[in-house]
Amino acid sequence: MSGLSELRLGFIPLTDCAPLIAAQAQGFFEDEGLAVELVREASWATVRDKVAVGALDGSHMLAPMALAMAAEDSGSVVLAPLALNRNGSAITVSMALFEALGGVSTGLAGPPPSAACLQALIAERRTRGDGPLTFAVVFPYSMHNYLLRYWLAQGGIDPDRDVRLVVIPPPRMVERMRAGEIDGFCVGAPWNAVAELEGIGRILAASSQLWPDGPDKVLGVSGALAVRKPDELRALLRAIIRGAAWADAPENRDALIAHLAGPDRIEATPTAIARALEHELIFHRDAAGLPRREHGLWFLSQMIRWGQIDPSRDLNAIVDQVYRPDLYREAALSLGPVLEPALVFADAVAPVEARLFDGRPFDPNAARAYAESFDIARVQG
Repeated sequence: MSGLSELRLGFIPLTDCAPLIAAQAQGFFEDEGLAVELVREASWATVRDKVAVGALDGSHMLAPMALAMAAEDSGSVVLAPLALNRNGSAITVSMALFEALGGVSTGLAGPPPSAACLQALIAERRTRGDGPLTFAVVFPYSMHNYLLRYWLAQGGIDPDRDVRLVVIPPPRMVERMRAGEIDGFCVGAPWNAVAELEGIGRILAASSQLWPDGPDKVLGVSGALAVRKPDELRALLRAIIRGAAWADAPENRDALIAHLAGPDRIEATPTAIARALEHELIFHRDAAGLPRREHGLWFLSQMIRWGQIDPSRDLNAIVDQVYRPDLYREAALSLGPVLEPALVFADAVAPVEARLFDGRPFDPNAARAYAESFDIARVQG
């Protein structure tokens, strides 16, 4: 390792940490002159705090969490110069709840089942005097929280009044459901597949149904790294982009599963990880790594919708502080012929349409109006 620049990166045991794991396993970090220590963390709150104080140079990170740090004006600047994946999460319910719902259709192709059937069950339970159903999300500022809330609200369920929402770290979701402490959860792969394989839960809706090719995690890095070590940051991005492309290649699937299933990585069975990878996870192709402003603005619209931030905030300023597609393009294009096939994302700079399963259009230039257009919302003021 002599002569290599040392960096510490965190990750949570989820399948979408694959670009980081692949970059290390395949030697891409060393190729770029880096000695990277990958540190498995217990929760997203721990990741946030360690990046904020400099204990980690960066991490596999929830995209909305990086935006929330900027919106809170905490003084800790976190940049998102690379998106790690699209799709991969799902809403899963316990077998008891699944059976109470009458075994709703759960095919992972086509539109997701409506939450209206759950609304009817909630009304019935309220009449009997039963307590609220409990659903878990991984963090208040997460795609999982927003997707679950969106799905519930679209079915007429107020996520703050009709059910109980709790926060549980991803690796603990299945054990909490097994213990009967939660009735459902929204989490990233492979934990939905683990619940199904263990026979304790059923997937109701995949994120690819709720928002086809929707965003999820990013690489979050400290602003200090970009200022003090720009060459190291560029090298880091190059290595992870190569890792993402390697992880996407079908011929590498078995090797990727072996890397992810290790005891110091995800620590789930190869069968569960293989099944999770089948749920349309994308790491690199179709410009998946480009951190898109429109995605960041949608996340901020949901923060407004659920009363997490003041709607008068300058949303464009927050996004531009955090999302750095310029750094991604610079690093990616510098790879040139090192990465095959050709980097087609060089021309993929036009905004993508953000449209969820209900068909409601999202205009990035009117994020605040979008947030205020929903019947079920908690907009401040």
